[in-house]
Amino acid sequence: MKYMALIYEDPTGAPPPDSADWGPLMQRYIDLAARLREAGKWVAGEGLSGPDRATTVRRRNGALETMDGPFAETREHLGGFYLFEAADLDEAIAWAAQIPSVDWGSVELRPVMEY
Repeated sequence: MKYMALIYEDPTGAPPPDSADWGPLMQRYIDLAARLREAGKWVAGEGLSGPDRATTVRRRNGALETMDGPFAETREHLGGFYLFEAADLDEAIAWAAQIPSVDWGSVELRPVMEY
C-alpha cells in the first residue's frame, strides 16, 4: 500500500536557511529518501516553497476564487511530502518517524486510495 506522509512544520522550529545547521538538516531528508530507495519503498517526495508563495483556488457559487497564501490560518504549514510503499500502518509510522520535522512539527500519514 502507498502512504503519503504530509510534513507540517512550524517555520520557527527549524534552523533558518542561512544557518550552519541548515545543510546537515537537509542532508537528513536526503538520507531518508536514499534509505527509502534502497529498501524499494520510494515513490516520490519533494519539499515545498513556503506559504508566502502559495495560492489557494476554490469555486464558490460557480465563481472561481484565488487567494494568496494557504487557506488555513495556522502556524504550521505544509512543507513537503514523501510518498512511499509500506506493508501496513506500523511500517508507515516507522518510516514517518525518521522524517526530521517530527522534532518540531508533525507528519500526517494517509493511505493512498487505490482505484
